[in-house]
Amino acid sequence: MYHRVGEADNTWEARYAISAANFAAHMRALATAGYRPVTIDAFVAWLEGGPELPEGAFLLTFDDGFRGVREYALPILESLRWPFTVFLVSDLIGSEDVWTRKSNPGGQTYPLLDAEEIRDMQRRGCSFHSHTRSHASLPALDDAGLADQLAGSRQALSQLLGQEVNYIAYPFGHLDARVEAATDTAGYRAAFATQPGFNRRDVNRFRIRRLDIYGTDTPTRLLRKVRLGSNDGSLGGQFSYFASRLATRLGVS
Repeated sequence: MYHRVGEADNTWEARYAISAANFAAHMRALATAGYRPVTIDAFVAWLEGGPELPEGAFLLTFDDGFRGVREYALPILESLRWPFTVFLVSDLIGSEDVWTRKSNPGGQTYPLLDAEEIRDMQRRGCSFHSHTRSHASLPALDDAGLADQLAGSRQALSQLLGQEVNYIAYPFGHLDARVEAATDTAGYRAAFATQPGFNRRDVNRFRIRRLDIYGTDTPTRLLRKVRLGSNDGSLGGQFSYFASRLATRLGVS
């Protein structure tokens, strides 16, 4: 899971913004290691018992819909002919990421894709789905507000795109059982969280796991994250992972 593609202005932004050069290096590293992205439809169909995915398959997603994805990531991904998905905040199309203003120490906000840019990317092979209406923390809403964020975004984006919007990524990764049930009721086929790990066919389709990829991640660290299914791509994290697996096999608690 990526967010903004572009330069970071401070250390807080460096977690969510990756430079175009580092993003290109990430994609080259994945390709060289034998990984290939699949479409979101193919991935969810597989979860539902559909056709097998090829070896090395993964899903490439961007949250929020920053303009930098079109400017910097799209040409790289087009050159590779790699599919990807962007989750859009429907009420803020053509606006900026105002929800980060209080969190970002610098107070900066960055432009989000507008309707024409979205349609252009759609024609060029990008798929778009929901990230709610306003990037709200869904568990904090009452039932009416929750339904509005889920159904309102789905309806608005379906009208913009001229096709069904079947998937959603939870803002901030915030969810609970009530949010999960409301997402199902709103007509979504699957929903994406921010909990790391591997997705197998028995994963809850309304709590699909994703890895957080940071702008400070080197290609080597990225590959460790992918191989371990962990947000910790450090050497220490790798050691802990294999030590835990060995202990499990040996029956050591």
